[in-house]
Amino acid sequence: MEKQRRIIALDAFRGITIAGMIMVNQPGNRKYMYGQMRHSAWDGCTVTDLIFPFFLIIVGVAMWFAFQKLELLPTGDFMKKIVRRSVIIFAIGVFLNIAGQFFGTFHVDFSELRITGVLQRIAFCYFFASLLCYFLNYKQVFIASIGILISYWFVLWFFGGDAPYAAETTIVGEIDRALLTKNHLRQGYAVDASGLFGSVPAIVHVLWGYLIGRMVAKSKGQTALILNMFLLGIPAILLAQIWDYSFPINKALWTSSYVLYTTGWALVTLAFFIWIIDVKEKKNWITPLLVFGVNPLFAYVFAQLWSSVMSSKMLFSSIFGVNTSAKSWVSNDLFSPLIGDLHASLLYSIVVMVFYWSILQILYKKKIYIKI
Repeated sequence: MEKQRRIIALDAFRGITIAGMIMVNQPGNRKYMYGQMRHSAWDGCTVTDLIFPFFLIIVGVAMWFAFQKLELLPTGDFMKKIVRRSVIIFAIGVFLNIAGQFFGTFHVDFSELRITGVLQRIAFCYFFASLLCYFLNYKQVFIASIGILISYWFVLWFFGGDAPYAAETTIVGEIDRALLTKNHLRQGYAVDASGLFGSVPAIVHVLWGYLIGRMVAKSKGQTALILNMFLLGIPAILLAQIWDYSFPINKALWTSSYVLYTTGWALVTLAFFIWIIDVKEKKNWITPLLVFGVNPLFAYVFAQLWSSVMSSKMLFSSIFGVNTSAKSWVSNDLFSPLIGDLHASLLYSIVVMVFYWSILQILYKKKIYIKI
């Protein structure tokens, strides 16, 4: 029973992460956004910057429970499952990029198609974290994670020149451009925030999520679990802030201090969820979150596809003969005159999130869970 309760708490945590991801990814107008709903301009960390790391940690937590069965498989069968799942997630991410380009121009130019993206990074991290967790014991996994963070710090510092953590001079952007060429990275940015080399330290989020899953499963009681999470999470936040002086907390570079900082906040947040849901047994409020939490991949993919449709000027103009997008019309022409630009942008985010929730609610009631 306790295991089931803890999984419900994890689903709620996953649900609020997905809901937050949808809201911050789809404002009505990116010129008008509250500060905490924006990514940091460079160094620093906003609430929005916590969302992607939280999701990677959730992937790792889920891995722990899944691996209790997968680890019993022969190595060949295990590898087939991991490769298959990683390839599918990566391919879906590329498909979303194709859809975004198509709805923007009604044409797809593969010579300038972005290869990187959120799902691509998840696939990359999941694949390599799975290998490490399969072939190493949990102590070795932790040692490997520290090795990754320290090595990444060294590479950026040693090869970054006089300004190793500046956008224009960091080795991160140079490596990505060398491997993928600038045409296949996010355009208009010196560093692709979901690029290839920056995905290496992001693997640690999945590894630590895996170890958190183990901590949840092995815990002797909820009170002890919550205490352990706080005792790990709060020092991690403080240590990351000290590390920030020499290796800035930076999402675009996915710095090692950023990994430590965001994992600390994930532990504190998850501890709070378990305390509310399991200890205090206040569970009525989590049902809307479970709707997002049990179908996270479908929620993200559907949201991204719908966003591409709503943001397409060509699609809207071909139907209504107006040179604007449906998203712009709703936010700027419908909402803004009533409540102002800043509030209109936020209201649009809330409306689309509720719309997605209503779709997911149907799946939830029918107990349809879309997995790969």
